[in-house]
Amino acid sequence: MKEMNRIKGSFGESMAAEYLRNKGYRIIKQNYRTKYAEIDLITSDKDILVFVEVRTKIGEEFGTPEESIDKRKVNRIIRNIQGYLGNEYYSREYRIDAVCIVLNENMKLVSINHYENITL
Repeated sequence: MKEMNRIKGSFGESMAAEYLRNKGYRIIKQNYRTKYAEIDLITSDKDILVFVEVRTKIGEEFGTPEESIDKRKVNRIIRNIQGYLGNEYYSREYRIDAVCIVLNENMKLVSINHYENITL
């Protein structure tokens, strides 16, 4: 089961990166690890640095990907971002986005939704 989750997550992150590239985003880093956890994608949208949380689910029988992003998850993302910003000496504008992906049982795309600035 753990291996399937890793494969699904990696597949979703690749789909999200391609989706964002097609929207004009530039991918800076993928799977950036801090001592707290991992930032899925670090991108730029024009002059704004964008940290992207990617949530991928197979079907929605047990809830949507959006439902898995709660306040605790957002706080963990913020801690990761602070670690990244400290290491990279970055002081310009940034935001946190989420890309939520639903796949069918054959790993084919059912839906992809992009939410900008999820901390508001």
